[in-house]
Amino acid sequence: MEAIIPYLNFNGNAKEALAFYESALGGKTLQSSTFGEANMAQDDSMKDKILHAVFVAGDLKFMVSDCPPGVSVSGGDQVSLSLNFSSIEAIEKTFAAMAEGGHVTMPIQDTFWGARFAMTKDKFGVHWMFNYDYPKESSN
Repeated sequence: MEAIIPYLNFNGNAKEALAFYESALGGKTLQSSTFGEANMAQDDSMKDKILHAVFVAGDLKFMVSDCPPGVSVSGGDQVSLSLNFSSIEAIEKTFAAMAEGGHVTMPIQDTFWGARFAMTKDKFGVHWMFNYDYPKESSN
């Protein structure tokens, strides 16, 4: 079995979210299809909405879609996407970018478990956790 790939649903602003994630996470949209391209648009308002897209940034991968007419999502608190970093600089930069326009639920700080950690709900209502584990001192 392979890793779980999160699938994020949006209320018509998936393109905007993908552009934000490309900038904030330094990634890219590998594939994107609209309802119109798949002949699944029930009206003109849906033809340019995202039916399915795949986003990647390093080893991070998730998929994105706009909800079809009659379906909507509300920001849920049951899931957070956790990002792990290999440097202080990377966690600081990414957290600042992802928190822009959102709501910081835990400011970036050092923790009792030996990590730099933070949490934010981005401007699209998605919860993110950021973690950098400080290197453990070897005991030789």
